[in-house]
Amino acid sequence: MENKQALKPRRKGIYLVPNLLTTGTLFGGFYAIVMATAGHFEAAVFGIFGAMIADGLDGRVARLTNTQTDFGKEYDSLCDMVAFGIAPAVLIWAFSLHYLADYRWIGGKLGWVIAFAYAACAALRLARFNVLAAIASSNKDFFGVPSPAAAAVITFFVWSCVDDSRSLFAWVSGHVPLTGSEVLGFAAPLTLATALSMVSSVRYNSFKKVNLKTRTRFMSLAAVIGVFALVLIDPPRILFLVFFAYALSGPAILLWRRMRRRPAA
Repeated sequence: MENKQALKPRRKGIYLVPNLLTTGTLFGGFYAIVMATAGHFEAAVFGIFGAMIADGLDGRVARLTNTQTDFGKEYDSLCDMVAFGIAPAVLIWAFSLHYLADYRWIGGKLGWVIAFAYAACAALRLARFNVLAAIASSNKDFFGVPSPAAAAVITFFVWSCVDDSRSLFAWVSGHVPLTGSEVLGFAAPLTLATALSMVSSVRYNSFKKVNLKTRTRFMSLAAVIGVFALVLIDPPRILFLVFFAYALSGPAILLWRRMRRRPAA
């Protein structure tokens, strides 16, 4: 008598745990939009931050439990658009960019135009990522800044301004926290540059080669511990500087490589 039984066909449906985490990404973005429009900018920052954590967990949980589906990929992309495309655009507009309406000589609409440009670039970035992932899922680099990293630049910039402790830009105004009108000259170009970085063809390290199971150098471990300690001491400023440096790393590496290839005079 055979002990083996025929495998039953898998029932159609969705998996609960990874899709609940993806829904957490959507909720974080929705919460951030509601809080930003109400003027509670720090609460909006925490909403997007929570969405980043949920977005980082859902894919890993799906891979560990072998519950990856096409539905989950599409759902994740839609939730990312809300959390990392719409929410940061609304946040930076409500905090700072809406003050551009006071400058009638530039049309009065430049603020929401820049915010919409950010949201549009995030949508284009996610669409391109889905296409490239379908072609070559093992690609080691990103083309353009990933939308969660771009959202982190905008979100933690706002957090560094509204935080009650010593502000990153306190040397400009001499007081904390800073209002959106005081940092408008930096917020507008930062938002536009971050938006364009998402749709650029510059390569960015995806850190997919990092293997936590292998040995690493002592200096690398010390650097990670040092950054983690700095984040604990001053989360808004250090997180902003870390993601801002990541956004600059692509063009910097590209320029460095071109300088090396240039023949000597």
